[in-house]
Amino acid sequence: MSEKPMSLSVRVEELLAADGPLPIVAAGDPVLRAVAQPYDGQLGDALLGRLVTRMRETMLAAPGVGLAAPQVGVPLSIAVVEDAARGPREALEARGRVPLPFRVLVNPAYEPEGEERAAFFEGCLSVPGWQAVVARHARVRLRGLDEQGAAIDEVVTGWPARIVQHETDHLRGTLYLDVAELRSLSSNAAVAERWSQPGPETAAAALGFPLV
Repeated sequence: MSEKPMSLSVRVEELLAADGPLPIVAAGDPVLRAVAQPYDGQLGDALLGRLVTRMRETMLAAPGVGLAAPQVGVPLSIAVVEDAARGPREALEARGRVPLPFRVLVNPAYEPEGEERAAFFEGCLSVPGWQAVVARHARVRLRGLDEQGAAIDEVVTGWPARIVQHETDHLRGTLYLDVAELRSLSSNAAVAERWSQPGPETAAAALGFPLV
């Protein structure tokens, strides 16, 4: 007789049992390639709150500006985002990078607002050590719920829009490399040493890839 599959809430309880940041799942694990289950109360309010708290701790410790539940092995449509937007002023302005307060996205979806796109280097906690240029919508309408079940329906622009797209894509089984200019793929060290300009134009000319 086969064993009964472990319930998702039990799996999450076991995940949260150890102290410290949660282990981040790396590319190659099937959980990152599956469409996450819509969240409809599988964990209950208390366990959801604990998971969200630990996801935030894990994101900040990494450090990162977003983390989707599949990245810690939980196949639910939940993500956390937060960005203090620190760095050189020129780079922040070029990227439209402004502070993004901590928030929880439950069952998020986005759609473009307008035709404008912006291309910048982007990385991922599940693909450590590497970055690549991704052209993303500069402005998106974000819909979903927060952790309290309140509706989210707002327009997000600039770098926050990039974060929202990246994390929502995770919940669809999409990694940023799937939509990146792969000729731009560079180690973190190469980006810091060669391509740290506000935009990717120098990298595009040297590495031979198109921009938007």
